[in-house]
Amino acid sequence: MKNMKGSYPGTGLTVLLLLCFSPYALSDGLPDLGDISQTVLTPLQERQIGQQSMLQIRAGKQFLDDAEVNDYLNQLGYKLVENSTEPSLGFEFFALDDPNINAFAMPGGFIGVNSGLLLTAQSESELAAVLSHEIAHVTQHHLARIIAGQQNDSLTTMAAIAIAILAARTNPQAAEAAIASAQARSIQQQLDYTRTHEQEADRIGLDILQKSNFNIHAMPEFLNRLQLATRLLEGHAPAYLRTHPVTSDRIADIENRVNKQPYRLIPDSLDFQLVRTKLIASRKTPADAVAYFNDALDTQKYGNPVAQRYGLVVSLLRNHDTERAALELATLRKQTGGDPISGGSPMIETVAGQVMLAKKNDADTLAFYRTAAQNFPQHRALIYDYAELLLQSNQAETAAKLLIEQLARHPSDTRLYDLQAGAYAMQGKRLEQHQAQAYSYAWQGNLYAALEQLELAKQAGGSFYQLSVIESDLRELRELLDARVRP
Repeated sequence: MKNMKGSYPGTGLTVLLLLCFSPYALSDGLPDLGDISQTVLTPLQERQIGQQSMLQIRAGKQFLDDAEVNDYLNQLGYKLVENSTEPSLGFEFFALDDPNINAFAMPGGFIGVNSGLLLTAQSESELAAVLSHEIAHVTQHHLARIIAGQQNDSLTTMAAIAIAILAARTNPQAAEAAIASAQARSIQQQLDYTRTHEQEADRIGLDILQKSNFNIHAMPEFLNRLQLATRLLEGHAPAYLRTHPVTSDRIADIENRVNKQPYRLIPDSLDFQLVRTKLIASRKTPADAVAYFNDALDTQKYGNPVAQRYGLVVSLLRNHDTERAALELATLRKQTGGDPISGGSPMIETVAGQVMLAKKNDADTLAFYRTAAQNFPQHRALIYDYAELLLQSNQAETAAKLLIEQLARHPSDTRLYDLQAGAYAMQGKRLEQHQAQAYSYAWQGNLYAALEQLELAKQAGGSFYQLSVIESDLRELRELLDARVRP
């Protein structure tokens, strides 16, 4: 766990625990946050609060565990972060399976985006405008200052307050219990960002948007459309407007800023179109999705024809129509005009691999994935399928090596840990199997299950170094659990 060498599964739990504990306060189980009456938290403390909150978010039913959606958000997000005032801050962007139009920022650089917002944004520049605004909330430490201002000196309590704020912004009824458990009823008076916060995030967000070569006019266009939706819905405002209060003065201020600049129509990336299409397909039954994309292609409506064809292939696979999916994939390849693998879209190659898997052409499929993984080594959805195929082909050692490399890139990916546990189980490596499973549970926020797996790893026996690592993990995990229940 301390390194990626040899047969050790990864660095996942160490990274997690380092984020949840201050290095100078492990004896108390909680960091010494000092005098937070100054409403200031250090970057490490903000990250710790955000990470503890993320444990709860990942354990929730609404967390959208889709690598392609989340990887796209991170690719777009980091393009924007590079032009922010804190480009070295470790941001993490993630999606929630929630039809409400909303996005939110957590302390430490964690930014969530509802699937409803992804589908409502009519251009990539509109989505980038929302992310830029949220990035500005993080770099200006707005939410962190609200949380610190509650006069709590417990990291666990402040993380609970952060969750309570987010819950109240999306579901006021469900939030009541969260707020009570956080002993933060007074926070209800500060659930939303102030007008000053919003104006500052608008100003800085616009600057980020422009430096990142997006259409800055997209920001007022998006807000104006949401305001129109509010009037059409007879006062039922989209969640984004409730949590980011919009006034006519605020929109006018944004428009005054952007109107000084020429209107630039920036084309959307193919990934933006494919991610939206994938979300549309997932919201329909397989048969309805096939009908939807057939109609879109026949009538040449609903946007990008490449994305429509991709949606049709995805939907045909879900509907178990493998033969037609293969035919439509061939047409899709002709539409993109690229080589089947090199230079293509990783999302299209992922679904191409899934078509081959459905046809069960094992020898050719393994060769396909071997090449695809070399061309798109960071596309996790493709790597998942490749690792599973290796395990099905009794190539556990090759799969384990692949997964160690991937976990070096994605140390919090629970599915990679699950696959790694399977690879070690096939090799009879019980200590490594249970250790990898423990990391998966820990990153999902299921700390008790992680503790149980570490105990099983200890019982399996191993080298002095391996058992020392397990003992260290057990000790730190128990301290984290104690901190959770401590009043």
